[in-house]
Amino acid sequence: MNLDYADLDPGRLLDALDEVGLRGDGRLLQLNSYENRVYLVHLEEGGAIVAKFYRPGRWSNAQLLEEHRFALDLLAAEVPLAAPLSLSLAPDSRAEVQGQPPTLALWGGMRFAATPKLGGRAPELEDPEVLEVLGRFIARIHRVGRERHFVARPQWVGRAPGDLARAAVLASDTLPPDLAPRWLSIVDRCLEAVQTAFDAVPDLRLQRLHGDCHPGNLLWSPGGGAHFVDLDDAVTGPAVQDLWMLLSGEPAQAQAQLRSLLAGYEQVLDFDRRELRLIEPLRTLRMIHHSGWIAKRWDDPAFPLAFPWFGTPNYWSDQVAKLAEQLEAMAEPQDAPPPPADDDFVDFDGDGFS
Repeated sequence: MNLDYADLDPGRLLDALDEVGLRGDGRLLQLNSYENRVYLVHLEEGGAIVAKFYRPGRWSNAQLLEEHRFALDLLAAEVPLAAPLSLSLAPDSRAEVQGQPPTLALWGGMRFAATPKLGGRAPELEDPEVLEVLGRFIARIHRVGRERHFVARPQWVGRAPGDLARAAVLASDTLPPDLAPRWLSIVDRCLEAVQTAFDAVPDLRLQRLHGDCHPGNLLWSPGGGAHFVDLDDAVTGPAVQDLWMLLSGEPAQAQAQLRSLLAGYEQVLDFDRRELRLIEPLRTLRMIHHSGWIAKRWDDPAFPLAFPWFGTPNYWSDQVAKLAEQLEAMAEPQDAPPPPADDDFVDFDGDGFS
């Protein structure tokens, strides 16, 4: 029996969890996620887990297991994270489990994992002490990230991620023909500038990263510090990719935030200051990627509902203007990054930067 992703209802979800010995008591809460089906599931034995059913075709099994391995490496190093649980097949189970330890389950054509439920609130990023703690926390992640390399997961380096997003937009028919030449022209110029910026930093250290490290993906527990809920967007890239999205406000404010972040980071790990030149190129990649991500998912009914403005002439004209600003920013490196535009700062939640 292979299920369609749209047919994953609560009953089938509970059946799938039963196959790996996780018996729900019937209480479910669907959590926000564009890419995956994610539920808070209360168990008969007490407590609760978060069950994540992965969108078919988004990741290979090898890529998912690399994400899980990174999370388990962090758990072993006592870095706070909701790492995937080890799964055990129930008697007469029709499921399959993969990984060492087994963390990825396959059932009915679906793939899923389970993690502990962790709580918290948004961090107060205006507090320099909080930023220092976050800097140390991210450095601990990176220290573990350097211990081994991803083989199957994407790289967030140079223009390649932007080229993939460009192709996704062109394949989607969401770009109006009369605006296509303008958008394609500015995207191509931006991607050339992105590649030039990366080429200008020789011997750039690349390592396993969280990849999507912005405030919406961080939880803060008073007295317990920060933690991430997942590593859905883990990639190989430069360390600064996990820092720049925590900066906001006017340039002077962002510069002060950066100083606090690095003050904490460098208590744990060295940081190559040349990577600061990549903040604007990385921001540009994220903006282009945002358009490609929505375009790639436009056939999913949830996406037109969530992003009704996408694909309109105003959207593409606005993107052309913003990318032109980014082209100027990359030509004249700034001491601190400008604040992000809200519509380009969505929580991608597992789209994988490809």
